Amino acid sequence: MRKRIAAPEENNIDLTPMLDVVFIMLIFFIVTTSFVKEAGIDVNRPSAATAQKKPKASILIAINQTGDIWIDKRKVDVRSVRANVEKLHAESPEGSVVIQADKSSNTGVLVQVMDQVRLGGVTNISIAASEGSPQ
Repeated sequence: MRKRIAAPEENNIDLTPMLDVVFIMLIFFIVTTSFVKEAGIDVNRPSAATAQKKPKASILIAINQTGDIWIDKRKVDVRSVRANVEKLHAESPEGSVVIQADKSSNTGVLVQVMDQVRLGGVTNISIAASEGSPQ
């Protein structure tokens, strides 16, 4: 008499389809994520009744109350603003520059930054303001 020994039946779950779905979802979320650009510091902007949102602001420059200039979370000198703007403008030529100046900052620094931005080849410059009535 021969005895048939049955091999133990393996009850494994195939995880390949689930991993495929997870990777597809990961790619979807990475592609659809929009990244928010920041200048690097928080600025107390003045308010203006005619303030509007700027949809394609690709270069953000911040000026704090002491006159420090920040671009891409880096403190820069006014003389290096032009080089930074030229580099960032080459990466996205359709964008504009938004300068976020603190309401207690020196307007001389603001004018110098605007001049450097124009020398860098960008003429579409905006100054950031909060929506609301001026104080």
